[in-house]
Order: sequence, then structure tokens, then C-alpha cells
Amino acid sequence: MITELPARVGDAELTGRERDTLELTAEERRWARRRVTTTAGRTLALALPTGSVLTPGAVVYVGSEWFVVVECAQEPCFAVTPASREEALRVAFEVGNRHFNLALDGERLLVPDDPAMDIMLTRMGVRYERVRAVFAPIGRAQRHDR
Repeated sequence: MITELPARVGDAELTGRERDTLELTAEERRWARRRVTTTAGRTLALALPTGSVLTPGAVVYVGSEWFVVVECAQEPCFAVTPASREEALRVAFEVGNRHFNLALDGERLLVPDDPAMDIMLTRMGVRYERVRAVFAPIGRAQRHDR
């Protein structure tokens, strides 16, 4: 059971240990209390303090023979390619106004693949496509339905 994250783990401390990963979506990285399964099939119980958010690259466990690092899972998103800076700002405003998260991916804006976002983007008339991508939000928006 993991109740707190290891403090400042250096590379030297991990040398010689097997690296295992915990691939989580953006939403899953916000769930601090639950059972998870690593890429190698190990089961861990998370019981982190309320409000904890797992960040990509964070070491969550160091054992005598192996350690576990958080990685971002690819997840369904809408990738918006704004035609202008103004359009990008308008999309960002509307996404935030609906209390959804937004991520940057080069020149694209990523938003969750959600029916509300699909309707909003269609109504706005912006160019977007459905993709699978790493969704690393730039803010910590709070959804009304969660």
C-alpha cells in the first residue's frame, strides 16, 4: 500500500532495479485512492492524501529489486488545429467555460473526447479530428459532473 510518494529519488538509487510503469490517463492520475496494475502486472494499492495528483515521471514506489514510474497513457481526444491565435483563444475560453481541461500538443489544442466537446467544437466551426494522444492538461479544471 502506497500512502506517500518517495521523496526525491535519484538515478543512483534506481540503478540495478527493474523499471516498471504505471500508465494512467489524465483523469486516472487524479485518483489518489484505488488499486492499480503496473505494465508488468504488479498490483499496487494507492492511498495517497486527498487532492494528490500523480505527475508524469513521478516515482511512486521503490523496492529492493524494482521501482514504478508514472507514465501518461494515450487516450481519446479531440485535436483542434486553430486557424489563428484568436480562434485558439476562443476555443480555450469555451473549453474552460465548460470546466473541461485543455492540453497543448505542438500547434494543436487537445480536449477530452466527450460528447459536449464534440457538439461545442462543431458549433464553433473549428477544424478538429478524433485522435489518441497523451493528454497532459495545462490547468486543473474542475468538472461539474465529477
